[in-house]
Amino acid sequence: MRKIDSIILHCSATREGQDVSVETIREWHIKRGWSDIGYHYVIYLDGSVHEARPVERMGAHCKGRNKGSIGVCYIGGVEADGKTPKDTMTEEQDIAMVNLILSIRDKYRESGKVRIHGHNEFAAKACPSFSVPKKYAWLL
Repeated sequence: MRKIDSIILHCSATREGQDVSVETIREWHIKRGWSDIGYHYVIYLDGSVHEARPVERMGAHCKGRNKGSIGVCYIGGVEADGKTPKDTMTEEQDIAMVNLILSIRDKYRESGKVRIHGHNEFAAKACPSFSVPKKYAWLL
């Protein structure tokens, strides 16, 4: 089992309400030359959580931070205009995100404290289109 020290949150950078699957994101990432989808989990609009890249494999979701992290992506993150970053997370996605974070922390508690970050803390990107320290302060 990999030693996990962080969970990095992402958005798919798709329009609010636009439905996208793990398979579609996998195709996007493979077209970029990656071996597979970069995220370990994807949370659909209805709050269902889908496994993507196996957790046993290092992700490809945050340059320089993949070794000890798990990448979680929610579908959305952009306004209907297709370009303006926005926290489009549905209530179902938010509940699923919190439950997934708690589950990952519980599973990897032997690794030590598992911290939560947004991709935007490590890259000049809006992703996940919100401030993780503000939205999930109570989990930090």
